[in-house]
Amino acid sequence: MANQRHITIFAPALGQPDREPLGYSGLVEAVRNGQAQELLWNPDLRKVRVTLLDGRQSVVDVFPENPVLIQEADAAGVPLTIEDSHQQEAWAGLMVNLLLVALILVGLGFLLRRSAKAANRALGFGRSKPRLRAENDIRVCFEDVAGINEAKDELQEVVAFLKQPDRFTSIGARIPRGVLLVGPPGTGKTLLARAVAAEAGVEFFSISASEFVEMFVGVGASRVRDLFRQAKQKAPCIVFIDEIDAVGRQRGAGIGGGNDEREQTLNQLLTEMDGFEDNSGIILLAATNRPDVLDTALLRPGRFDRRVLVDLPDRPGREAILNVHARTRPMAPDVDLAAWACRTPGFSGADLANLLNEAAILTARARKQFIEDNHIMDALERVTMGLPAAPLQNSGKKWLIAYHEVGHALVATLLHQADDLDKVTLLPRSGGVGGFARFTPDEEVVDSGLVSRAKLQARMAVSMGGRAAELVVFGRQEITPGASRDIEAVTATAREMVTRYGFSSLGPVAWEGDQAEVFIGRDWLQQRPTYSKDTAKALDAEVQKLAKEALAAACSLLAGHRPLLDELTNQLVEEETIGGDQFRAVVEQYQGTTAPVQDSVGRDLVKGLPNKAE
Repeated sequence: MANQRHITIFAPALGQPDREPLGYSGLVEAVRNGQAQELLWNPDLRKVRVTLLDGRQSVVDVFPENPVLIQEADAAGVPLTIEDSHQQEAWAGLMVNLLLVALILVGLGFLLRRSAKAANRALGFGRSKPRLRAENDIRVCFEDVAGINEAKDELQEVVAFLKQPDRFTSIGARIPRGVLLVGPPGTGKTLLARAVAAEAGVEFFSISASEFVEMFVGVGASRVRDLFRQAKQKAPCIVFIDEIDAVGRQRGAGIGGGNDEREQTLNQLLTEMDGFEDNSGIILLAATNRPDVLDTALLRPGRFDRRVLVDLPDRPGREAILNVHARTRPMAPDVDLAAWACRTPGFSGADLANLLNEAAILTARARKQFIEDNHIMDALERVTMGLPAAPLQNSGKKWLIAYHEVGHALVATLLHQADDLDKVTLLPRSGGVGGFARFTPDEEVVDSGLVSRAKLQARMAVSMGGRAAELVVFGRQEITPGASRDIEAVTATAREMVTRYGFSSLGPVAWEGDQAEVFIGRDWLQQRPTYSKDTAKALDAEVQKLAKEALAAACSLLAGHRPLLDELTNQLVEEETIGGDQFRAVVEQYQGTTAPVQDSVGRDLVKGLPNKAE
């Protein structure tokens, strides 16, 4: 019965698949009957894989030693292969070891590369990394630099020397080795240096002075030497150092002196500019807005021979700057850039560029094709006053702010020496500004820097106009802190008039100097006042007197024009914005009577300040 079962399983003639597991006896029977085609024996796993004649395969568990199976396979001529798993395990272990060795080698290579880079950085730590621009890479010329014609004229000599040096050297002339560009931020000092290099047709090295100084000793001096070494290879060329006050500050200004890294860098720079070695063909341009802190050895002849003032542009200069920036922007035909130049006194070139850029952004946001006057106006208010906020509700706060701002505007309109009113509005701005009255500063005063005593008094009275309106309308018990910034400005102006300008009864004596910051401890022990306590009391009394006079003058003007004050406030609450021309037209049409001035101090000040309405 057993043989019949095995024959039934292995006989291919039956055509039935082997769905039962093949046991050891069945394996031996299949080998004996010639139904086995090939045997694969793994002694370690104790298994035999048999391949039958019909192509089927089966795995059979066997004993570690099988002499019967071996004899039957040998007698039947069935190939028997013994598989050695130890060899496969050995190969697998070898591959794992090789992979581990490869990972170790890769890691060592990565570490060696990092060490090499660190070594290179250490070796090149003292090398300078200036930005070199070839002649063709600089596309800024003098035509692109507007509003600073005097500075451009001063630098024409540098351009002429670089183009035609023989014309100067033939008669023994020597071009200045260094040109220091001095001016407020945003006036175009860096742009002017690039224009000089483009006009002269030479290569241009640019670097910031802060890139010289490091925490390691000797690095700054090494970088200065490397900078001039590179410049000598490209001579004639221009080396531009921006913000040179970072390394050019006065030496020995710290408490107890000093021998720090910055001073060593400055010493090396002084030696390279005018030392034993000749640096002909290298012109050093530097820019700073703090020339007062530079070392005197840096400014002597032979180093920075020339000091070119790059000041804020005047009205024609501002118009030229606006025209330069308007080349690449679509301007509406009715936009008058000359008028905008008149309305932006004190703006630098960077401020004007930012003004037109903000106007372009507002134009794109409004989906317009051309920049119009209203876009420039919104940009001007955004730049000067901040972003717009939510409008004020018709409440007591709105009326209070309206009286406050109209107080400023009305005092400025009535006083002859005050600046002209440009706009008064109740539209709030970010930063807690509930409304504002904007004035157009006198261009002549801004350009010259000379301001009269009467104009300073008028400015203080205008600043006190908001507090005066609150006093006249609401009374002393209802005033608010809204005039705190105005009072700070008045106090600062009054103190300068007394302590610096001599505009007081104490006489023309400069009791205080410039309120500059202490420079690295210099004169730290000498910040005590040079006057007595009695003089300090007298100075404080004079400052208080000037501030009280300004408030009294503003109160007198507003009290004498109370109906006009109420009318303008009602109009401002209704319209929220009143232009300067519209405001002045209402004042001129006013036919009311002026109330008598009750305060003698205010009456004297009003007498000294001509009334625009009279």
